[in-house]
Amino acid sequence: MTASALSASIAVACAAALTLPFAAPAGATTPRAGSPATPFPGSTQSLRLNQLSADRSTDHSAAAGLSRRKVKPFSLVGVVWNDKKAHLDGTVQVRTRPVGSAAWTGWQSVETRNDDHAPDPGTAEAESSAVRGSTAPLWVGDSDAVQVRVRAKAPTGSTRAAAASLPKGLRLDLVDPGPDPDPQPSDPTAADPTAADPTAADPTAADPTTADPTAADPNTGGSESAGQAEPTELPALSKDATVAELEQSTGTKAGPYVAPRPRIVTRKGWGADESVREPAVLYTDTVKAAFVHHTATGNNYTCAEAPSLLRGIYRYHVKSLGWRDIGYNFVIDKCGTIYEGRAGGVTKPVQGAHTLGFNSDSTGVAVLGTFTSTNPPAAVITALSRFSAWKLGLTGADPAGKTTLVSGGGNRYQEGTDVTLNVISGHRDGFSTECPGARLYAKLGAIRSAAARDQGR
Repeated sequence: MTASALSASIAVACAAALTLPFAAPAGATTPRAGSPATPFPGSTQSLRLNQLSADRSTDHSAAAGLSRRKVKPFSLVGVVWNDKKAHLDGTVQVRTRPVGSAAWTGWQSVETRNDDHAPDPGTAEAESSAVRGSTAPLWVGDSDAVQVRVRAKAPTGSTRAAAASLPKGLRLDLVDPGPDPDPQPSDPTAADPTAADPTAADPTAADPTTADPTAADPNTGGSESAGQAEPTELPALSKDATVAELEQSTGTKAGPYVAPRPRIVTRKGWGADESVREPAVLYTDTVKAAFVHHTATGNNYTCAEAPSLLRGIYRYHVKSLGWRDIGYNFVIDKCGTIYEGRAGGVTKPVQGAHTLGFNSDSTGVAVLGTFTSTNPPAAVITALSRFSAWKLGLTGADPAGKTTLVSGGGNRYQEGTDVTLNVISGHRDGFSTECPGARLYAKLGAIRSAAARDQGR
């Protein structure tokens, strides 16, 4: 089954969206239950990069850039271009000036390949005219000035006479994620996202999803219509409580390998502006595998800043790249806190845009940071293990086992190829990429074993 032939169900965030096509007309708005009367704060500035001709570069490579520029405050940067199929073969570096400081940071490199985190080829999301090519985003913290330099890879040998080129329409996007949501009186961790919590070290709790996909689910907008307040987090549950809640919500007996649900910060908890994303939610058939990623946004963030970083990635994926929602199904910060990603319900098989060619029948979990040469913290490994045990246990998948997925197309497997993969795989197992970084990838064996134990295998 190809990605374009995927039999996926469409759910909507509220009754008003039932008759909408996939893409609403430009400027159109669709009410969502639980959405604020006015949009959340947050913004994106786009600055055109000035491109130089190759003959002005001594090595015949093309170059583009932006001189030092004072701008409105921002915290996350990325370079975007017009053609989603074009690649930026070269380097991108930025430096910034922190708010309230006269000193500039050193040059920081931006990951130039980001097309491997994307919707599957042939899907409506991938084929949307709004989709653009891009680098990975980079978190730089609160800043109010920026400088950028871009250079194409220099041609060599017989190709030296032909100048290397850069994608057309290069621009620098500067994202202000806006302030954190107001603390909720019922949320003991709202004032301090990194406050000690007995469930934070045990990311293994259950999901209060009901048989009705729009009832009491913070992602479908149904909680407001059901007269219930949207939670900012789903607390950790014991295995017995997880089983009981799962059986109550589905009306069927739970399988033998259900694991405790970890504590999960919901989209409301990290301040997702639901008016930004597409109103409809796309589901795949099941979850047979979990793909582990790193966001390549750098490691210079605090755990208290993680919700802001997540809002920045969300806005970058939707407003800059043209996706329907954030690409990842779940996100984990360096302190081991688990966050809900793409909307649709944490227990449900929501189709993401995380592993090009393998977004069907899978879930994607990304760790905030870059782990090419940096070891992931122990809290991350624990959170990944417990999250995987719980999420995969909902469908009976063995974290230490293997499964077969059908490729939707990519640079590693042709469309329609049956591919046998580890149930817990790294992004690089489905696509030729460095993600999730060599240091995090090396931990996957231990994560598989721990997750299987958590399931009682």
